[in-house]
Amino acid sequence: MKPSWSWRYTVIAAALLLPMAAFAATDPWAESYRLEYLGKYVAAQAVIEPMVAGQAKEFAVIRSAWLLYLQGKYAESEQRYLKAIDINPRSIDAQLGMMLPQMALYRWADAIKTGRKVLDENHWDYTAHLRIMISEEAMSRWADLAKHAAEVSARFPTDATVLVYWARAEAATRNIAKAKELYSQVLERIPGHVEATKFMKNNP
Repeated sequence: MKPSWSWRYTVIAAALLLPMAAFAATDPWAESYRLEYLGKYVAAQAVIEPMVAGQAKEFAVIRSAWLLYLQGKYAESEQRYLKAIDINPRSIDAQLGMMLPQMALYRWADAIKTGRKVLDENHWDYTAHLRIMISEEAMSRWADLAKHAAEVSARFPTDATVLVYWARAEAATRNIAKAKELYSQVLERIPGHVEATKFMKNNP
C-alpha cells in the first residue's frame, strides 16, 4: 500500500525541520522562522526582540510587527510598523504591513489612507490596490470600488481577484448584467470558482 500524501507531507516537513532546528540553535533568525512555522508566534517574537530595543534594526522591527499581527496584537503591531517608518520613511514594506492591523481593527479609512501613500511612491502596487479594495468593500463604497477595480483590472487583465471585487460592486448596485459578465471572466481564469459559479447559477 502506498503511503498517503498527508503521511508523506509530515515526513517531508519533519525532515526539513531537523536541519532547521539544528541551525536555529546558533542563529536567532533561523530560530524565529522555525518557531513561526510551528505557530509559536510569541516565542518567535521573543527571540528577535533584543534586536528591536535600543539601536533597532529596521528588519527586526518590521518582523516583530508582523509577529505581533499574527498574535492578534493589532495596536502594538501598528506601532511597530510606525517605528519602522520612522527608521526608513521610504519603506513601502512597512506601509503595506501597517495596513494589516488597521484593517484588522476595522479602521478602513486609515487603511485606505496608508495604501494611498504607497501608491504615491508606486502607482500600480498590486498589494496596496487590493487592500484598498477590501477596505472599500467593507465600507460599502460600491461606486468607488467598481471604478477602482476597473482601473486595476486594466493593468492586471489576467488577475481573477480584482474581477471578483469589481463583480461584487456591480452586483451590490444591482447591475446584474455587468456582474454576470465579470463573473464569467472570473470563470475563464479560475474554472469552478465557487463565488462566480454560485452567482451565475442564481442569476441565469
